[in-house]
Formats: sequence, C-alpha cells, structure tokens
Amino acid sequence: MTDYYDIDGANAMLPRLSETLLMLRGLRSEVIALRDRIVELNAPWALAGAATPPAAGARPEVDEQTRLLRLRLQGIFDQMQAAVAEIDGWGIQLRQIETGLVDFPALVSGRPIWLCWQIGETEVGWWHEVTAGFDSRRRLEELD
Repeated sequence: MTDYYDIDGANAMLPRLSETLLMLRGLRSEVIALRDRIVELNAPWALAGAATPPAAGARPEVDEQTRLLRLRLQGIFDQMQAAVAEIDGWGIQLRQIETGLVDFPALVSGRPIWLCWQIGETEVGWWHEVTAGFDSRRRLEELD
C-alpha cells in the first residue's frame, strides 16, 4: 500500500531530503571525476594510436592507481545506493540526482498525483499527473 503525502507532509521532509540529495549530487560529481581519472590513466595508449592496450601488469603503478580508484568508486556507489534506499524508504520517487528532482505520491479527491519538487525550490509548489513528467507539471494553485 502506498503512503501518500499531503503538501505539509512533503514540505516537512524537505530539510532531510535536501541534505540527502545534496550529498548524492556531490557523490555523483565525485564518480564522474574518478571515472575521468581512470580513463585518463588508462587511455594514453589509445590516444597515441596503438592498436591494442598494454598487457596487464605492464604498467604496475597505473594498475595500482586504477585499482585504488575503482575501490573508491565502489565505496561511493555503496553510499549512493544507501541514500537512494533511504529516499525510497520515505516513499519518495527520486527522478534525477543532478537537479535533485523528486516526486511525492499524493491523493486529490481520490485521484493519485505526484507533488513535484527539486533542489532550489523553497517549498513544494508543483504537481503533475502520475502518467506525466516534469514538463507537464503545474502550480499547486491549478490543482483541481
């Protein structure tokens, strides 16, 4: 059974939710930076026009750096997974980490809708049908 939010309940979640989403966004940025570093360490052979990569173990210092970066990535993935599970446990749908876009399930006159919010907005002020997305969101004042 789905738990539904009213506007006050959704707004009450924003401080905790914002903190978690900002952490997720920071972790996402770190994942991108680590990925780029791994590519930078391991792609010079391709950029130099070599047909095949060097054999495993041919560059021990690069292999060790890559191993450590991958371990760090796994740790970040674990943190991200825990944060997403926490948001999911609140019954909130995470739509996009980068913008901090989420939807709260709500009922209006027995009809399910999404209350729509993203980082940077001071309160929940938007909604959309469950079959629609962000591009179809409307102000709460237009809710019938």
